[in-house]
Parts: sequence; C-alpha cells; structure tokens
Amino acid sequence: MALDTRTDRRPSFAGLLWRSTVGKKTAMAVSGVVMLLYLVAHMMGNLKIFFGPDELNGYAHWLRTVGEPFLHHEWFLWIARVVLLAAVLTHGIAAFQLSRRDIRARPSKYVHKKARTSYATRTMRWGGVILALFIVWHILDLTTLTVNPHAQAGHPYENLIASFDRRPVAMLYIVAMLALGLHIRHGFWSAAQTLGVGSAARDRVLKTVANLLALVLTAGFVAVPVAVVTGAVS
Repeated sequence: MALDTRTDRRPSFAGLLWRSTVGKKTAMAVSGVVMLLYLVAHMMGNLKIFFGPDELNGYAHWLRTVGEPFLHHEWFLWIARVVLLAAVLTHGIAAFQLSRRDIRARPSKYVHKKARTSYATRTMRWGGVILALFIVWHILDLTTLTVNPHAQAGHPYENLIASFDRRPVAMLYIVAMLALGLHIRHGFWSAAQTLGVGSAARDRVLKTVANLLALVLTAGFVAVPVAVVTGAVS
C-alpha cells in the first residue's frame, strides 16, 4: 500500500504577499517609513553637538537608560537597533529582488523608458548601494569605534570631532548624505504611491513634503561635519 506523501499545506498569506510585486513594494514602503523616522530622530540628536559636549554626551547616556527600571540598561537601544536592522534588511532585499524581477521582465530588445524614469531608477539603485556601504563604515567609525583611532568609549561628542577632523571622512559623510537626500526625495514619493496616500489632489503637497524632508535631513546631517571642518565646533 503506497503512502500518500503529498502535503496540502498552503502558502501563508505573508509568504504570498512577500512573493508578489505589490507585497515587496509595500515592504519597501513600510520599512522606508521606519528608517525615515529613525533618521529624523538621529539628525536631531546629532545637532546637539552645537550645544556642547555635556548636551550630546548627556543625550547619549539618556538613550541607554530609556525605559528603566522596566527595561534593563541599554535594552531600549538594542531593541531600536534590531528594529532598524530588520527595516534595512527588508528594504534592501525587497529592492534587490524587485530590481532582478524588473530586469527579467524586459524584452530582449529593450526600448529605453523616458529619461526621467531611468534617472530616478538609477538614482535609487546606486544611492542605495552607496548608503549600504556607508552604513557599514559609519558603524565601524562611530559605534564600534574600530576605524576611529582617537575615539573614546562613552564620549560621542569627542568621537564625532575626532572622526570629522579627518577631511576624507568628512567628505565621505557629506557625499553619503547627499545620496541620502536624493534617496529620500524619490523614496518618499514612491512610498506614498505604494501605500495609497497619493492622489491627483495630493500630488503637489506630497512632492513638496518630499523635497522639504530631503532638504532638511540633508542639511541637518551635513551641518555637523561642516561645523567640525570649519572649526565652528571643536
């Protein structure tokens, strides 16, 4: 008597959603919103450098005590890091898989789309690669302090100064922030369309918000290395 080894297990809704183009775009949009919220908070924290070492170092210490005594020391920080890492990985994997799917769907004699669409696509793809490489460097520089020879554990103000005192590092940071601004400008617009927020009546407002977000975040992040290089903070 033969045994029937077939399984009638159906793919989960989450699995079906992830495999679909709409699902991947939605995952990119949601993870993008998570990262955007983090960037706003991170920029505001960085700007505390203009209020002196006590302000920035005190803020860094506070981050490690958020939620106490309910949460143990640094638990909030590690929870935030795990959520952010999940968002970054989801965003990157979905973007890569959508890119591969788009390439496979092209006919053998591919007719180029409008220059505007091609430019936006290239900007997002290469900007994403630049930002991924920068994130690795940034962690090694200011989190693990591996590539920051003058860093002091527990002194973020002094570590920022030590990092941006190196002109090549400051320039690398500025270039990465310019790429981030372009990524946010196009990504915010794309996320709004994917999540169904966009409409003919809201397009102008959404484009304005996207431009303002990109401008404010880029200027806020770039202000720190520029201030260090020019001696405005030391």
